[in-house]
Amino acid sequence: MKYFDKILIANRGEIAIRAMRACRELGIDTVAIYSEPDSNALHVKYADEAFNVGEAHPSKSYLNKERICDVARKTGAEAIHPGYGFLAENAGFAKLVEEEGLTFIGPSWKTIEALGSKIGSKRMMREAGVPVLPGTPEGVTDVEEAKKVAAEIGYPVIVKASAGGGGIGMHIVESEEELEEALDKSMRIAQSAFGDPTIFVEKYLMKPRHIEVQVLADAKGHTIHLYDRECSIQRRHQKLLEEAPSPIMTPALREQMTASAIAAAKAANYTNAGTVEFLYSNGNYYFMEVNTRLQVEHTVTEFVTGIDIVKQQIAIAAGEDLAMDQEDVGIRGHAIECRINAEDPLNNFAADPGKIVRYRSPGGPGIRVDSGIHMGYTIPAHYDSMISKLCALGSDREEAIQRMRRAIYEYVILGVKTTLPLHYAIMHNAHFIAGDTHTHFLQEEHIATSLRRYLHEEEARMQTLAASLRQGKHVAAITAAVEVYLRKNTK
Repeated sequence: MKYFDKILIANRGEIAIRAMRACRELGIDTVAIYSEPDSNALHVKYADEAFNVGEAHPSKSYLNKERICDVARKTGAEAIHPGYGFLAENAGFAKLVEEEGLTFIGPSWKTIEALGSKIGSKRMMREAGVPVLPGTPEGVTDVEEAKKVAAEIGYPVIVKASAGGGGIGMHIVESEEELEEALDKSMRIAQSAFGDPTIFVEKYLMKPRHIEVQVLADAKGHTIHLYDRECSIQRRHQKLLEEAPSPIMTPALREQMTASAIAAAKAANYTNAGTVEFLYSNGNYYFMEVNTRLQVEHTVTEFVTGIDIVKQQIAIAAGEDLAMDQEDVGIRGHAIECRINAEDPLNNFAADPGKIVRYRSPGGPGIRVDSGIHMGYTIPAHYDSMISKLCALGSDREEAIQRMRRAIYEYVILGVKTTLPLHYAIMHNAHFIAGDTHTHFLQEEHIATSLRRYLHEEEARMQTLAASLRQGKHVAAITAAVEVYLRKNTK
């Protein structure tokens, strides 16, 4: 079914292409937007139309709400898909889209606004009976009040910005002596980053797991879940690797957690696709937040459920009822996603923008690559460092790990440092193989020694690999060809 004639994709890179692919399959024309450095980006070439919306800085291009809506009007686009990041969770943008007579492919601006406040959303969840971490029920600006709450719930505690995300403004506090300084820092950072100095204090869990539930809801309130994802392996509070389902999930825990996710969605009058995130520790789980957009890691859920989440988003936005009930959704196999970033894992994940001089993606059974780059493309320094999302599907978790090892072994990216060696090290880590992970996994497992070995082996192969690739023709950006470039000890 063709739900719209034309959709503008208000994003860039791999997620823009992901949305455009769904549109192409549905027979919907697409409009791309781009900044000046992105004029030769793959998403610009893939779309049916493309328009420059400004300079490199996001505030002058991908965050320029009025300019984006102007392009939508002039091109005759009926709807806007925001992807993730940039304006995807901006209530003001969703409201503007609605006021312009366009359709925002996502939840309503009122829902985005309500769930965008960590304090407000936690209050909503308490009222809905969803487990929430002990902490301050409202915002805090008074040091003595914060000390009183911290003493009641016990140290360590964590100070967070109410309007924040991505770890910005977070501070872990081990004792009362550290609290005042942490509050001051968090409020200053929150004001600078989000324009809102409101912060809150809650209990800090030492080694929690990050588990989330994907939900879909139509305008009539019919809400279902697409099961769970594990997202515990992170750097600087940002995910690096995700898998579905969670390796620790039991039928009883899943029933409880998915019921809480449905309750959370209904409490917020949620429509479209969303993700309810929880922290899990010592047999208990606690609400963290709702991501009111398509998640980066939606790919693993699509792999194990067979449901195209982007197509579902478009259908719901067009006013369609969900075409499935909960009993129609099941899990088949196990999927893992590795985020391949242009970063140096041995240098505190410092971004390494630059030109991709050689590129060849892996293929074979159970492999999916979502990418927005091509050989010769220069990764700009102005945006997120993600190169691609590498996904592996297996009949079970063991096979998914085996396939991911193979896919990483085949993946060729030359010209910038990447997280590929890190992911290869993780795939061989005994704790990861056993499913024993948590949000501090990278710091506590100390895999730097094996990581250095993989990096050295990669460097030893680079000259030979580069020479062999120069002899051939240019390699397409999204290809299923296989080229061995790394000889690693897999024992």
